[in-house]
Amino acid sequence: MTANIHQMLAREIATLVQSGHLSATEVAQAQSERISRLDPLLNAFASFDPAVPLAAAKVVDERLARGEVLPLAGVPFSVKDNLWLQDQPASFGSRVFADFRAPRDSWCVARLRQLGAVPLGMTNCSEFACKGVTNTPLHGETRNPWDLARTPGGSSGGAVAAVAAGLGSLALVTDAGGSTRRPAAHTGLVGMKPTLGRVPNPWGFDDPNHLLSVIGQIGRDVEDVALMLHLLTDWSAADPLSNPAFASSDLMRSLKQPTPGLRLAWSPHLGCGLPVDDDVLQTLDAAISRLRLSGWVIDEADPVWPAQTREYPLIAIQQAGLAHLFGDIWRRQPELLDPDIGAQIELGQAVSGPRMAELLRLREHFHTSFTHFFEQYDALLCPVSPVEAWPLGSLGPNQIGGVAAGPRGHAAFTPIFNYGSVPAISLPCGTGRQGLPVGLQIAAPRFADTLVLQLAWQAEQILGKSPASPLLCN
Repeated sequence: MTANIHQMLAREIATLVQSGHLSATEVAQAQSERISRLDPLLNAFASFDPAVPLAAAKVVDERLARGEVLPLAGVPFSVKDNLWLQDQPASFGSRVFADFRAPRDSWCVARLRQLGAVPLGMTNCSEFACKGVTNTPLHGETRNPWDLARTPGGSSGGAVAAVAAGLGSLALVTDAGGSTRRPAAHTGLVGMKPTLGRVPNPWGFDDPNHLLSVIGQIGRDVEDVALMLHLLTDWSAADPLSNPAFASSDLMRSLKQPTPGLRLAWSPHLGCGLPVDDDVLQTLDAAISRLRLSGWVIDEADPVWPAQTREYPLIAIQQAGLAHLFGDIWRRQPELLDPDIGAQIELGQAVSGPRMAELLRLREHFHTSFTHFFEQYDALLCPVSPVEAWPLGSLGPNQIGGVAAGPRGHAAFTPIFNYGSVPAISLPCGTGRQGLPVGLQIAAPRFADTLVLQLAWQAEQILGKSPASPLLCN
């Protein structure tokens, strides 16, 4: 039975461990051996010590023997390197924190452990989680399990590379502008960005994007991701972004309930004229057609955004955040930082107080745009990324949709949902011309995480799950 643990879904592993057909220790041993064998190909992990999952698994087996009920018993999960796993290295992808060890678990890590899940280690992320690819001077470049010559995207590239290759069933990540959804789309996974504040994050690294960033969930199907978010939903007074509305969750009870009479919108260019590669658009259009044939009523309609909306309209907030947190280090010891991050810091240092106030007000205008749009429609469908995964060594493709693309052109479809604090999910919907995964994004009003997951689950039944990556079959 241990031979195919790496292909099992999280809830399958939990059922087997709870019933005694597998032990958490057997799962941890199998996963540790697989990581040792495959991670040299992927560079998915920034830090991995097999003693960590084995010790955690032993505790889970002891708790089960005492009769505890653990909904995630033995489920192996990875932790993005900008979160904390107690006593383990946590570098934020940077040489600045090369010798740092986490003094405690992040809230989300502690919650999964409490429920019986077993942490594997820390997955590679771009420095300070502020790039759309996963390469750092400290940990190197992460490769895509679908094609080792290509990027899995970023900043959660290590997390998706791990799950797509069978190195853990679930991954804890963050998303401030698409860092959950885009890498999931590039690796055939499901990636959820919940409503801002739904999962508490009261302690850890100072985040340059703290007003936009959420704890994201990565898995191989919608039900696993829904279960993960359901169990992580809570309210914590220690987190200023947390909300009492999240004191309880009905995600799993409602997941498979029908949703008749919905008004849905398909926006292929998101109302901004954003370019999309022809083959990616064809794949998405085919998915929309299949959903319509199954009975979904989908209009083609675009949100109306503020006049300043373009490719990545609030990127200066991230740049200013980087300048605030790391500007002194960049001035004194630039060799410690990724030059791409240094370039963002330089831009951030030029952001004036009035300009920052303007950007924060613009964020409020995005909230208004979403409010007006969702008065007409229950949910919005659009691309996750306009391209398939591109070759290693560049920040993004030079062209998208036949026109010149900037370094964030590949990321243009995701940050707007962070600006509006609304929930959004990336769902595999087919492959492009190069045989690489393409993702469909589904979003709904703030606090409507249940509806997003319901629609994603229904769409998954119609479109089918993504085929496994070549490495998952290895």
